[in-house]
Amino acid sequence: MTAADIAMQNVRLALGSHAFHFDCALPGGQIIAVTGPSGAGKSTFLNLLAGFEIPESGQVLLDGRDASGVHPSERPVSLVFQDNNLFAHLDIFTNIGLGINPALKLTQADRSRISAALAQVGLAAFEKRLPATLSGGERQRAAFARALVRNRPILLLDEPFAALDPGLRSGMAELLTTMQRETGSTVIVVSHDPDEVRRIASYGVFIDHGAIALAAPIDEYLARKDMPALRQFLRG
Repeated sequence: MTAADIAMQNVRLALGSHAFHFDCALPGGQIIAVTGPSGAGKSTFLNLLAGFEIPESGQVLLDGRDASGVHPSERPVSLVFQDNNLFAHLDIFTNIGLGINPALKLTQADRSRISAALAQVGLAAFEKRLPATLSGGERQRAAFARALVRNRPILLLDEPFAALDPGLRSGMAELLTTMQRETGSTVIVVSHDPDEVRRIASYGVFIDHGAIALAAPIDEYLARKDMPALRQFLRG
């Protein structure tokens, strides 16, 4: 897995009465926190990167290539959702195998990758367990393992720890930073938690009123005093 730079060039999209206009260039190989008020456009920003929304104009560049019209399955992107998106009737091994091949046509090498990913997230003994028998943190670890086996250079996370208690949030944030260091991937995580941003991010993006108000290294992001909405967010 290698890092991938990300850019949006004059990307415009209208959803109902909401208009979005994104311009940015984000560095590869870092954990990038995307923040902003509710309804500002954070999830829309993520959906444009993932391919769930298609811009009306402009370009979405992933690793230097125009991905604006590329199907989500063909983008160099993996996603981890807040609700884990695990299939309740399938064991954890099979859920993760879907990340490699939706038809579950797995080679022995694929199976070894799944076992290695589970071990990496601390779930080596959980292969035959059903999601309902796992804690919230364990299910989120399984979702991370599925992202690992996909081996894509960009990882998108939409408030992945929001449903967890503070202790689990801290542990999962530590796991995320460890995974990022080991893989060198580019991680973009939507967060409403200023402490989480301070703890994990090396770069910050602040979205307000459908546009990117700030995209900067985390020290500069945290030091900005001229943006009331950002100051309010950082105060928690």
